[in-house]
Amino acid sequence: MMGLGSMIGTLSAMLGVLLNLILGLSRVVLAMARRGDMPGVLGRLNASGTTPYWAVVAMAMVIAGLVAIGNVRTTWSFSAFAVLIYYSLTNLAAWRMAPLERLYPRWIAGLGLIACLGLAFWVERRVWLAGLGLILIGLVWHAIRRAANGGRAAV
Repeated sequence: MMGLGSMIGTLSAMLGVLLNLILGLSRVVLAMARRGDMPGVLGRLNASGTTPYWAVVAMAMVIAGLVAIGNVRTTWSFSAFAVLIYYSLTNLAAWRMAPLERLYPRWIAGLGLIACLGLAFWVERRVWLAGLGLILIGLVWHAIRRAANGGRAAV
């Protein structure tokens, strides 16, 4: 049985992770909105020009929705899947770099890519299926936007 101190510590750690997730993802949403990959309102800063207010609100609502339809474990698992896919893409980008641009040997990026993809699918099946579904929706959205811009990426 967990003591009161352990429960408070666990709760504090989990709230810290969720807060970090909201703030980190809101900056990704801000950048995506500025590129045209998300609605434009999410690319605006507050009156003082320091905080992407609507992006923060949107991400807080998404995370709260994930917790409401599942639980904190589901939300954490979805976050872990998304981060591992993100790291996989980073390793793929490093793999594709020209030899003179690389800081580390190519095999390290390859190993990182394999490791991240392998770990990404260790979460619950419904989590990675939902994640793959969202990636597919994003790719279709991007293809539609690109076609609408005459084959150019929306910037």
